[in-house]
Amino acid sequence: MLQINVSCRTVVRQLQAMFMLEGGPTVDENTSAYCQARERLPETLFVEALKLSAQVADQRVAPDAALQGRVVKAFDGTTLSLPDTPKNPKDYPQTSSQKPGCGFPVLHLLVVWSARGGGVLDHAKGDYHHGEMRLLHQLVPILTPKDIVIYDRAAGHYVACALLPRHDTDLVSRVKVRKIDWRRGQRLGPNERLVVWKKGRQQPPYLTAAEWAALPAEITVRVIRQRVHQKGFRTRELSLVTTLLDAVAYPAGEIAAAYLRRWRLEMCLDNLKTTLGLDTLRCKSPSMVHRELLALLIAHNLARAVMAEAAREHAVPLERLSFTGTLDALRSFCGASAQALRAALRKLLWAELLRVIAADRVPLRPDRWEPRAVKRRPQKYPLLNRPRHEYRQIRHGSYFRRPVKT
Repeated sequence: MLQINVSCRTVVRQLQAMFMLEGGPTVDENTSAYCQARERLPETLFVEALKLSAQVADQRVAPDAALQGRVVKAFDGTTLSLPDTPKNPKDYPQTSSQKPGCGFPVLHLLVVWSARGGGVLDHAKGDYHHGEMRLLHQLVPILTPKDIVIYDRAAGHYVACALLPRHDTDLVSRVKVRKIDWRRGQRLGPNERLVVWKKGRQQPPYLTAAEWAALPAEITVRVIRQRVHQKGFRTRELSLVTTLLDAVAYPAGEIAAAYLRRWRLEMCLDNLKTTLGLDTLRCKSPSMVHRELLALLIAHNLARAVMAEAAREHAVPLERLSFTGTLDALRSFCGASAQALRAALRKLLWAELLRVIAADRVPLRPDRWEPRAVKRRPQKYPLLNRPRHEYRQIRHGSYFRRPVKT
């Protein structure tokens, strides 16, 4: 998984080379035995490894005293593409806009990040029709009491603000739809008020009738207006809503800083999808897709733990370390450590690995802006708008070019 989720054949070839180097027995060239062994691994083993690896990354980072030292967890959702096999579409159908046989199954993923070490603590998954609030509702019962959940504007509504405190957790989010009247409510300070939100009439589809009836008729929330100044851009105003009502224990500046931290953790999701290859999974059945997903999340946590160790050892800010550079160093130094026979030499390699990771720092560019646009032009091939076995090559202009006379 640290090698961008390579094929099973690549792994078998690596095992063949390793056994040949160590003078071991001959390894079968087929991938069947390796695939069967992966399928026999229990999924619960991966779940436990994911939690432990995130804890290791947290232990290597000094705790933050902000927000009364409480544990802060950030939530973020995304979609993944699966192979179009006979089994995957049964659990994860493709979008309704795609013709049968022309698209790919889509998995909707909600990831729980640790704001301390940047590791993945937990996740929830569903098909394309499962919204983020339905997935959040699956994760709420397993949250630890006194947790602080940081979410984007998808959770900035009455239901999330009323549901989380019932499990002894708090929420910080952006206001989704409601317009805040800053002249009403109890004033706590400049751009900061306590307001009352009333329960709506429509029951969300992810709540049962009993859960909807148990929510109070109205709740008191705290709204904070934060102005964001960025060089070269007009000033933006963010309206944050939180269930942390005590303005003395939880200052507005600390809440805004925690929400800003969530924006930085979104880059971890980009590392997972772009650098580790989470965007497109390879396995052909839902059970193996779940194992593959968990293995990729564990690989991410492993890299984050090594980054945290390097940052602590060399007194470097963790946010300045390169995730891609860490993966490159891990691949190279792990191969060298496997060939090192002496323990002293392996210890030296580990110390050099931490030094190399700490030296590979991302430039500090607070005002950098990257548009979501690509420079590479797509190939001029037609789209696959029907199943492949029914598809016929469409003639285009290059087929009718006249041959050059010689």
